[in-house]
Amino acid sequence: MARISYREALNAALREELDRDERVFIMGEEVGYFGGAFKVTDGLLAVYGEKRVRDTPISELTIVGAGVGAAMGGLKPVVELMTINFGLLAMDQIVNHAAKIHYMFGGKATVPIVIRAPQGGGHQLGAQHSQSLEAYFLHCPGLRVVIPATPADAKGLLKTAIRQTDPVIFLEHESLYGVKGEVPEDNDFLVPFGQAAVLREGKDVTIVAYSKCVYDALSAAEALENAGIDAEVIDLRTLNPLDIQTVVASIKKTGKAIVAYEGWRTGGAGAEIASRIYEAAFDDLDAPVERVASLDTPMPYNAKLEHAVLPSAGDIVKVAEQMM
Repeated sequence: MARISYREALNAALREELDRDERVFIMGEEVGYFGGAFKVTDGLLAVYGEKRVRDTPISELTIVGAGVGAAMGGLKPVVELMTINFGLLAMDQIVNHAAKIHYMFGGKATVPIVIRAPQGGGHQLGAQHSQSLEAYFLHCPGLRVVIPATPADAKGLLKTAIRQTDPVIFLEHESLYGVKGEVPEDNDFLVPFGQAAVLREGKDVTIVAYSKCVYDALSAAEALENAGIDAEVIDLRTLNPLDIQTVVASIKKTGKAIVAYEGWRTGGAGAEIASRIYEAAFDDLDAPVERVASLDTPMPYNAKLEHAVLPSAGDIVKVAEQMM
C-alpha cells in the first residue's frame, strides 16, 4: 500500500492500463504537454508519446465524437474534459451516440469509452464552472456513472471503467485531487461497479453520500457521536449501477436515512436515491428520508455566498438531530 493523493491514484491507474492494453489511449485538451488541467495526466506524454496521449482542439463535441468513433473502431479511449461544465457542449455525442449505439446496433457494436471530468463547487470559479451534473448522466440509460470519493476508489474504479465495454462517465470532484489515502499498488486492483462501501457503522441513522459529500458525512458522524447519535455512513461510489441493497440493509437497522449530495436539490441524484429507498424500504423507515444538497441557485462567486449554497457537515448534523 502506498499513501498517495487522489490525483496520483488516477495517474497510476492510467499508467497501469496504458501498459496493460495497447488499445488504451488518452485524449483531451492539454492532457499531453501541460499534463492536464488538474495534472492528472502529468508525465504520461514523455512515456507513451503523442500517439497514446493526444492533445486535442478546444472542442468538446469533437473530442467526444472522435472518442466514440475510436471506441467503435476497437480502441479504448479515455477522454478528459477540462470540466464537466464543458461536457454540456458534447451532450449530443454522449446522450445520442455513446449511450445508444450498443442498443441501436442490436448489440453488435460497443462503445468502450471513459469520459473523465472534474466537477463541483467551492473554488470561486463562478456559476458556469462550479456545477455538479451527475444527475444529467444518471438520467440517461446506457451510461455508467462513476463518482469516487477516496484515492483507492479513484484508482480501482478508473481501472474497472477502462476495462468496461460500456461508456462510462467518470466524475472527479475538484476538491479531492489533493486528498491522500492508502492505495493498493497491485496492477490488478479493481473496485467493482455497483458495490457501495460502508465507511462507518452505526445504529441510529444512515447517511448516504458520494464524492466530496462522503467527507462531510464522516465529519457529521463524528459530531453526532458527541451528541449521542450513532450514524452509519455509506459511500455509493457508483450511481449507475446503484447499490440500493447495501443502503436498504443499513436502513433496516437504523430506520432513518439522509442523502447528502452536492448537486441541486430539485431533480438531483439524491431525489432518485430517496425514491429508491421508499420503494425498497418504506416499512423500515421511522421518519421521512431527508436530503441535504446544494441550494437551487446558480453558484455565487462570492466565497461566503458559495459556502452558504453548498451542503456541509453542519447541515447534515442539523437534519440528523431534527430527525432524532
